[in-house]
Amino acid sequence: MKSAHRKRHHWFLRWTATLTLIIGLLLMGPVFALLFGDIDLDTHWSNASLHSTGMAPDPLDTPEAVVQVYAARAYNWRGAFGSHSWISVKPKGGHQYTVYQLIGWRLRSSTSAVSIREGGPADFLWFNSEPTLLVDHRGEEAEKMIPLIQQAVADYPYAHQYRVWPGPNSNTFIAWVARQVPVLRLDLPATAIGKDYLANGDWTAPMPSGTGSQVSLYGLLGAGLAWEEGIEFNLLGLSFGIDVNDLALRVPGWGHVPAFD
Repeated sequence: MKSAHRKRHHWFLRWTATLTLIIGLLLMGPVFALLFGDIDLDTHWSNASLHSTGMAPDPLDTPEAVVQVYAARAYNWRGAFGSHSWISVKPKGGHQYTVYQLIGWRLRSSTSAVSIREGGPADFLWFNSEPTLLVDHRGEEAEKMIPLIQQAVADYPYAHQYRVWPGPNSNTFIAWVARQVPVLRLDLPATAIGKDYLANGDWTAPMPSGTGSQVSLYGLLGAGLAWEEGIEFNLLGLSFGIDVNDLALRVPGWGHVPAFD
């Protein structure tokens, strides 16, 4: 009996040590991002900029339809772990962008966290954080996507909920839209915590890019395989893997690490 008890005890210690090591390795990305990345820890949110970065085409000079998706580091220390994403669209002949995003603090005064803003910049700084353009569709292709995006936004099942970790959050929202509109071919970054929180308690779903499939347990544990995202694993909301298409590593907190820079 004592021998069996010792074996179980040793097995538990090994399992605990292994899990601790894995979590420690996953946290190295956020630590490096905090120490060496462009994370703004000083500016108060009320003084942070939301101005245009000039990345999106001027809608007044662009008659064709435009669909773009952006991601930027989350505000303050949260940016070392995750990012915030949004979709901007402009129909053919339109003179302004419509921006779709999920903003948790809207629930303080509204029944929905879904923000639909008409006008203003499509390519804004997210509280001083420079955005990355993830996809850029133009012309007839973009024009066909816009009503599909609008319908997906309207059908989002967690409009009345927001939870930073593990979701549903802003990345859960954008990933939902992408799954409903696979022609977006959206490859959300490893920093998009919440993208693996699947709707309606599902355990399986297409990857956001629509080029593969994934399994996920409430955004806390899962794996996926797709042409755009590559091989990706998720542990406690932290995504890591190999992006074969782009020849890069997907690293928690840091994002993409290209094989050739």
